[in-house]
Amino acid sequence: MKVLLTAPYENEKAFGELEGLVGEVIYRPWKPHGRAYNPAELIDLLRDTGAEALIAEHDEITAEVLHANPSLKFVGICRGTPSNIDLPVATKLGIPVFNTPARNAQAVAEMFIANVITLMRNTLPAVDWLENKNWGVGAHTSYLQFKGNELAGKKVGMVGFGAVGQHIARMLSSFPSEIYYFDPYYTDENTAYKKVELTELFSSCDVVGIHLPVTPETVGMIDAKYLSLLKKEAIFVNTARATVVNREDLLMLLEAGQIRGAVLDVFYHEPPDEIDYKMILHKNVIATPHIAGATHEVEDHHAFIMNNNLKEYFVNGNKTIRQLVNKAVLENLNV
Repeated sequence: MKVLLTAPYENEKAFGELEGLVGEVIYRPWKPHGRAYNPAELIDLLRDTGAEALIAEHDEITAEVLHANPSLKFVGICRGTPSNIDLPVATKLGIPVFNTPARNAQAVAEMFIANVITLMRNTLPAVDWLENKNWGVGAHTSYLQFKGNELAGKKVGMVGFGAVGQHIARMLSSFPSEIYYFDPYYTDENTAYKKVELTELFSSCDVVGIHLPVTPETVGMIDAKYLSLLKKEAIFVNTARATVVNREDLLMLLEAGQIRGAVLDVFYHEPPDEIDYKMILHKNVIATPHIAGATHEVEDHHAFIMNNNLKEYFVNGNKTIRQLVNKAVLENLNV
């Protein structure tokens, strides 16, 4: 099989493993290109290389691309949620689509915890204070001014308890923190985690994290109804998708000082618009430019996960592997 690979596969072991699985790999990663390939470019690449399958990361695999290549043996999407492919068309054409769930779960979990602690310990204003040479004679000035809180012993709530939420829960077990979660599609057998409804989660937890995909039922799901329940000392975190939260309601909450602050990695518009920047520049917000999952190790993870998908499906004959997402994604992206 001849496979066009546009996703990063820099790990030599993973690349060699892929070659052993499929035969010929034509490597045209999108990163040197400077951006994801658009549909016209993908059609040209597939035609010019004679590729029989495609493994991509961010490229736009539209209906046009798929109809121009209806005999693809498979499409691999090196992302947790394969939102950049027209999945109904792929399914109609009988093209198996694989994804790489949990590829960035460790990275996002680490950044979630790091930034929550940064906010709780007043680290950034303390750094700014020190760099601006505000340390006077009083030995206890900084000690008193920037005294923060520990994450240990706090109640942490996960809205959505997939790979990222579960990674965070496991990492917080050593602090320890109490874990609450809301997820109608999942029940964890670990009785140390408490499954609750959204109203209890928002009203009870000291930290609330959003870990939802974008679906018709989740867009705008987190609004004033739930945000208004947050405690005054609560921290709100969104490292998932911006549109699942009503940003006007969140901004109103922040500007009114009704919560301690927020950690935000995703925005309605990227690059941000004026409303996004009102949140980004708020003194009680730690904002990052959609980099929670941006580590070098994530690319290694997605390569090995994808290789395992292909091995299970084509070599071991496992036609119902979890990462085969055609049916699951069509059923409201519950993957």
